[in-house]
Amino acid sequence: MRVPLSAIIGLAITGAFLLTAIFAQLIAPYPIDLAVGKVWEGPSAHYWLGTDTIGRDILSRVIYGTQITIFVALVSSCLSFSMGAFFGFLAAVRGGWIDTGLSRLVDLMMAVPSLIVALVVLSVLPLNLTVLILVMGILDSTRVFRLSRAVAVDITVMDYVEAARLRGEKQGWIIFREILPNALSPLVAEFGMRFIFAVLFISTLSFLGLGIQPPLADWGGMVRENKDGLVYGKAAALMPAAAIAVLAISVNLVADWVLSRTSSLKGGRGG
Repeated sequence: MRVPLSAIIGLAITGAFLLTAIFAQLIAPYPIDLAVGKVWEGPSAHYWLGTDTIGRDILSRVIYGTQITIFVALVSSCLSFSMGAFFGFLAAVRGGWIDTGLSRLVDLMMAVPSLIVALVVLSVLPLNLTVLILVMGILDSTRVFRLSRAVAVDITVMDYVEAARLRGEKQGWIIFREILPNALSPLVAEFGMRFIFAVLFISTLSFLGLGIQPPLADWGGMVRENKDGLVYGKAAALMPAAAIAVLAISVNLVADWVLSRTSSLKGGRGG
């Protein structure tokens, strides 16, 4: 199997981000919240990306921000896919009022923009990582539900699913042994897209002040903290913004490659 250059680049950059997130404490040259220099110093041998609005090392905070941003986005994406895929498959298999009820509930949730719902909910709940992950996971599960249900509806009419029903297999078997293996490819491709959406979502919430709270650092919060420096020609806010853009592009390159290999459903048996 030949892997295109764009996918190799995407895999390499995404892997570098993941390694940075895992080993952030070992890689970062300075503690996350320690003022080590003057305000908004330029890049130097001591501070490779300069310092921020109170003299903290930007490189160290970008590295720690990688850890927090990727952790929250990854866990919330896993939660949204677990919930959305399970209920999407359940709706497709059961049909009837269960399918109708779940679909209308999802339509109702999607009728209001996710950012507005998140802002309202987070304004009245405690701001911590658990609440953020739950809110993001639940809101994004509606998109996963729509995709997984659509894929599962096509799979449920396949001969091997009908054969499983005729031999008396239970719904759990049909979902996890027949539908899931054959729906995995499009769901994996979609996971990359939803992960990037989660990165952008948590960055947006932090920029608005309702995301990651100090002393923790994430990329959106760093942009908010240093945005005033742009007026004076300081590039401190551009560093975390660049990290967001590079991660988004690299994951999209991988997701596009996966999607190009799974443009149609496999007709083979999943059990």
